Amino acid sequence: MKRWIKRTLFGLFGATLIIGSLSACSGHHGHQGWNMSAEDQAKFKTKMVDRISGKLDLNEDQKKRLVVVADKMQEQRLALMGKSTDPRADLQALIAGPKFDVEKAQGLINDKAGAVTAKSPEVLAAFGDFYDHLTPEQQTKVRDFMNRRRGWGNRG
Repeated sequence: MKRWIKRTLFGLFGATLIIGSLSACSGHHGHQGWNMSAEDQAKFKTKMVDRISGKLDLNEDQKKRLVVVADKMQEQRLALMGKSTDPRADLQALIAGPKFDVEKAQGLINDKAGAVTAKSPEVLAAFGDFYDHLTPEQQTKVRDFMNRRRGWGNRG
């Protein structure tokens, strides 16, 4: 195979892999997504808090702590979004020219990593505070749920 064909195919494969990976991480399931309106975000948060509260039989104090966790996670999500209103367009811009824009891609990754690094301690502290205020029975329910589902994000 000619060298330029190999390079083209390898480049397309690599770009597809990167775009697919980043798109998969963008977190859009149903109405969730990068461009969810503030109203949709509030509805989703309320639904999530109500569902978890029902499953764990949370009292009002525990429910308030869960709302703090949800708020911190939302703050981190907004920090991850950054200034971008269309992450797909950002990714497409990387392959818009004749060469993959490595510097711009690295900049996107650095921005996302910085957002995670900056906001993660707040999310972890909020979740730790919530978890530490659960009863032993409630903590067991959380552990059982995670063991049964093999993690929070597993759908299968």
